Amino acid sequence: MNTFSRGRRLSAAALTALAVAASATACGSGSGSSGSKAADGGTYTIWDPYPQFAEGSAWTKLLDACGAKAGVKVKRTGFDTSDLANKTLLAAQQGNSPDALIVDNPVVSTLAEAGVLTTTDDTKLDTSAVDPNLLAAGQSDGKTYGTPIGANTLAVYYNKKVLKEAGVDVASVKDWPSLTAALAKVKQAGKKGITFSAIGTEEGSFQFLPWFWGAGAELTQLDSDQAVSALTLWKDWLGKGYAPNSVLNNTQTTSWQEFASGDYAFAENGTWQLANAKKAGFDYGVIPVPAASGGNAAAPTGGEFVTIPVQDSTGRYATSQKLVTCLTSTKNLYDTDTTLSYVAPTTEIQDRQVAANAQLKPWVAAVKAAKGRTSDDLGTKYPKISEQLWKAVQSALSGSTSPKDALSAAQSAVK
Repeated sequence: MNTFSRGRRLSAAALTALAVAASATACGSGSGSSGSKAADGGTYTIWDPYPQFAEGSAWTKLLDACGAKAGVKVKRTGFDTSDLANKTLLAAQQGNSPDALIVDNPVVSTLAEAGVLTTTDDTKLDTSAVDPNLLAAGQSDGKTYGTPIGANTLAVYYNKKVLKEAGVDVASVKDWPSLTAALAKVKQAGKKGITFSAIGTEEGSFQFLPWFWGAGAELTQLDSDQAVSALTLWKDWLGKGYAPNSVLNNTQTTSWQEFASGDYAFAENGTWQLANAKKAGFDYGVIPVPAASGGNAAAPTGGEFVTIPVQDSTGRYATSQKLVTCLTSTKNLYDTDTTLSYVAPTTEIQDRQVAANAQLKPWVAAVKAAKGRTSDDLGTKYPKISEQLWKAVQSALSGSTSPKDALSAAQSAVK
């Protein structure tokens, strides 16, 4: 059983890791409301990163329904993602954690290492139906800390009109050479190639990872030949004018705005842009990010885990488990993931999603190939690795250093 003493001082590593990981949200949200103390008796508190859903929304109605099913009242507070991570640490230090916590998946391992979260063995939470690659984002040292409520990830959007005018058949884009050849044709036709986010934050690392992993690189060795080839690909695209210099400052939002202008052939972006894609005013399609030599590259998983924080009164876990089980049941996940523009974490619901909306088919494929940023037992090491990775990307793309030198410096800094 996990234990967490009220007076415990969190390690500097945990605090630093959380500060970085908290910024690793894949989809943005509005500002949150203030926190509340965990209630006693028949009231159970739930904290989530969805402040955009007000009282009376489908989300809050689901929380209330799950509370009623468990025989308790739910008191819910929605926070901005970065605020939620920090509030959770503070609450844990004060022995005042919520009964259920929905948190961005890269933060899970940090909270677990700090002793904030129970394991699924502690609470008897069943995760057997969850896709293993998605569950891995909430695992550390052989233990599982919660269950995913849904997942989003990255893929490549394309503008059908731009490709047609450039004489590019999107079916020919199967690997890096064929994608680069398509970009060359697009430029020759007087159009713009591909846009993405290479900003010096977690968003930059998030967008680089499919190419990094697609080259066969590993986060434990940032300066491998495979890693250098991925960064060289991006640098060459900028050098040849296939991608704009604005990628150095692009967030995922501003990158999307460039694509939404209708001038670009391709854009790397996420599931959360589907609603905006429908409003863009042009026909688009989606393909998974291609790996260097073909097939689908592993893209990083976004999305949240539903977790159960450590409580002084362990008798509360049984009801907390009922709440989490209700929120992540087959019936409720389908509706929730539709609301959040998430791909469900189980094959059964993914199949239902594709049957209802064929446009989700490439996203399900991307999610099935996806990988958690903290997988491979990186845990709290990931934020430091990620920071050095985005610094290397910035350094190489700005022309300050070569991809090889930038990644060698990154690897040395991580060590």
